[in-house]
Amino acid sequence: MRFLAALRRAGAIAIAAALASCALVPPDAPKPVAPQITEDTLRARAREQLATGIKLHEAGDFDGALKSLQASLDHGLLEKPDQGRARKYLAFIHCAAAREAQCAAEFRKAFEIDQAFALTPAEDGHPVWGPVYRTVRATLIAEREAAQGKPKESLPKAEQMLVDGLVKYEAGEFPEALKLLDESFKEGLKDKKDQVRALKHAAFCLCLMGRYPACRAGFIRIYDVDPDFDLTPAESGHPSWTRTFAGAKAQAKRALADKARKKAP
Repeated sequence: MRFLAALRRAGAIAIAAALASCALVPPDAPKPVAPQITEDTLRARAREQLATGIKLHEAGDFDGALKSLQASLDHGLLEKPDQGRARKYLAFIHCAAAREAQCAAEFRKAFEIDQAFALTPAEDGHPVWGPVYRTVRATLIAEREAAQGKPKESLPKAEQMLVDGLVKYEAGEFPEALKLLDESFKEGLKDKKDQVRALKHAAFCLCLMGRYPACRAGFIRIYDVDPDFDLTPAESGHPSWTRTFAGAKAQAKRALADKARKKAP
């Protein structure tokens, strides 16, 4: 009985304390205001996401880098040079995955955001995204000069055919692209990398059009220009030309080995 009485007294005290605490807060008292997220906070977060995206890119985590870089831009608070950096790394990621249209689009956005945007000499010389960057830059210069009424400073004929052929390729107009790419090579592309691009995309067109023997021959031609040529990992896994390229590469390597043996004393 004493235990029950003590329990009742403890319960009564707890209820009284609760009622007293409620009485201390006026019923019309304002609720606590959540801390406001300021523009400076969001800007700092955008810079952190940009830095994280660059680190992930350098570490080879391209999916993670793409998400962080895009998130840094989504705030809309990065300064122009930082927006250009974010777009640059997004372009690198797309080019490395053989998504040339998206790569070119990111480079174009970088130029449009910041007219001072430019790659470093090492970045410009990269075999994967350097040619795409230079094509976008040349196209924008021509567009700006045309808008200002200046006479167009066109690319050399072969280089212009290459640019036009790549545009047709990205648009899925493979017969037209093939013609321009073949003509650009015959016209005499000066840069070895441009020669390889023309031959490679011409072979892609042939495979995509179902002309596999010609596609194989097109891939083999590349080894006359660059004996060490290979597709990027993303390109090599394409279902339209994976087997054709593998056979062409093996045949070209055998031919090169035979030539080396004949030249040996």
